[in-house]
Amino acid sequence: MHGPMRGEAVLHYFSGHYDVVKPGSFVRCAITGKEIPLDELRYWDFERQEAYATPEIAHARWIELNGAPKP
Repeated sequence: MHGPMRGEAVLHYFSGHYDVVKPGSFVRCAITGKEIPLDELRYWDFERQEAYATPEIAHARWIELNGAPKP
């Protein structure tokens, strides 16, 4: 294969790592739809199989699904 892989990848997320199901150069943020280059992917929820572009988006999604932590 010549050159970098282009297109959207399909990943299977685990706790602390992921497996590539379909090669590509990016995944989409589950909330914003923004392309996340694989070398910049740091945040995902393996239980929901969702990727997130930023830690703030990941945290907001956690609150949306679980409720705000009690002070």
